[in-house]
Amino acid sequence: MDTTIKIDSKARDQLAALAQVRGTTMRALIEEFAATALTPQQLEERAERTRAFLSEEFGHRFSDEDSAALRSRMREEYSAHRAALRGTGDAA
Repeated sequence: MDTTIKIDSKARDQLAALAQVRGTTMRALIEEFAATALTPQQLEERAERTRAFLSEEFGHRFSDEDSAALRSRMREEYSAHRAALRGTGDAA
């Protein structure tokens, strides 16, 4: 069943440009995003499976504080990486 999604023209133009560069349609681009993007619940389920695996296979248990610290470090590293790619030199 098809449906219509209303977005502003700036977002539409951005999606059209992305689709063109990727050699696909806006429909396929949005369908790909919907199929691959994870909801917060799916992310939490994945995190729980990962914690269980690490505990079972390696005997390591991550606390909520450990997880928060790792997320923070990953965000910092990602930001530094993006800054380096932009050549801004403000990598922290």
